[in-house]
Amino acid sequence: MTDIYSQQRAMRAMREAAMQRGVIAILDIGSAKIGCLILRFDGPEQFRDSDGVGSLAGQSAFRVIGAATTRSRGVRFGEIDAMAETERAIRTAVQAAQKMANIRVDHVIACFSGANPRSYGLDGVVELDGRAVTEDDVARVLAACDMPEIGDDREVLHAQPVNFALDHRSGLGDPRGQIGNRLAADLHVLTVDSDVIQNLLYCIKRCDLEVAGLASSAYVSGISALVEDEQELGAACIDLGGGSTGLSIFMKKHMIYADCVRLGGDHVTSDISKGLQVPLSTAERIKTFYGGVIATGMDDREMIEIGGDTGDWEHDRRTVSRAELIGIMRPRVEEILEEVRMRLDAAGFDHLPSQSIVLTGGGSQIPGLDSLAPKILGQNVRIGRPLRVQGLPQAATGAGFASAVGLCLFAAHPQDEWWDFEMPAESYPARSFRRAFKWFKDNW
Repeated sequence: MTDIYSQQRAMRAMREAAMQRGVIAILDIGSAKIGCLILRFDGPEQFRDSDGVGSLAGQSAFRVIGAATTRSRGVRFGEIDAMAETERAIRTAVQAAQKMANIRVDHVIACFSGANPRSYGLDGVVELDGRAVTEDDVARVLAACDMPEIGDDREVLHAQPVNFALDHRSGLGDPRGQIGNRLAADLHVLTVDSDVIQNLLYCIKRCDLEVAGLASSAYVSGISALVEDEQELGAACIDLGGGSTGLSIFMKKHMIYADCVRLGGDHVTSDISKGLQVPLSTAERIKTFYGGVIATGMDDREMIEIGGDTGDWEHDRRTVSRAELIGIMRPRVEEILEEVRMRLDAAGFDHLPSQSIVLTGGGSQIPGLDSLAPKILGQNVRIGRPLRVQGLPQAATGAGFASAVGLCLFAAHPQDEWWDFEMPAESYPARSFRRAFKWFKDNW
């Protein structure tokens, strides 16, 4: 059956095989940089115990043995724009990481942003007649979820059971082995544009690599930047990337919503380039060294030499005050945060018990953002750095590596998804699910 179900299962099997062999590569394909980390797992014994429903599993025994990043090429808004250039950039990053690790890697797990993500919440119910819940019952209740018509040009990227209820007890993480009469499940499904995924898979295949998993970078950034309490009580992770800004909302340790704003740090750079009439590379340097979003009285007096090599002496000797630079950057940063605020409102973020927001990604390092963001997003905002992962080089511990680090944790312990359960074809209770399967079949 060549549908998405078997495609995802095949990826999961590849991940298992790679972990048995002990090494797997992590590929973070962004608009600003392409990062590759190589993980070594210390033997397969400990996974047999810990591979349960994903959120219950602890951090696995892996260490980073190779890391490399390269400037991204051919990627716009988090989506592949020029195949050959992206292929070259991926090869460069992977080869440099392999050289550092002194090992060859065949399998990669990749994450990407963009692709116009949409979230759906589905639910299903099955009767149990007073017996203990088995793996088959979980499969049956997931099959009972009504799949919406998502369109022929969309694919399911994540399909995670986020809550189980047994009779009147809700909020169960793993109902297996518990006794009851009626099992209900809530499923969060994230769909993306299929062309973007197909291009990505094709590009990675052209680099002679096998894909052992795909994830949304908004999701994996949340895994690494939100602390455990925030994931449990409800929090949003805003991943400010180069070409796009991803946002994910977590509750009870599961992602319950994801979206993406097609604006990011590159747009700020391009504003500086246009405003000061300098090349993008100079604008990026000025942004990194002198940028900010909150001006003080000092900033009028702090002059920045723009520099340049156009040959026009007057043009190359220009200076600009830091206050002017902030005046160019702030409106764009405000626009990005306003867009994020609109998406959070649309998702009903106001109704969560704890409304903490964590900003991460390369764009979150702009000075003054921690003072500006609460004015737009609400009081409870902090800048988040990814969790510490064993063996990660110091250069890769900043906020710009949140999605790469989250992908390492996801690779070691993927949360249970729809395709991790055997669903016998003849027992799909929901007509709509069968329809969804036909859709999957036609798509792959």
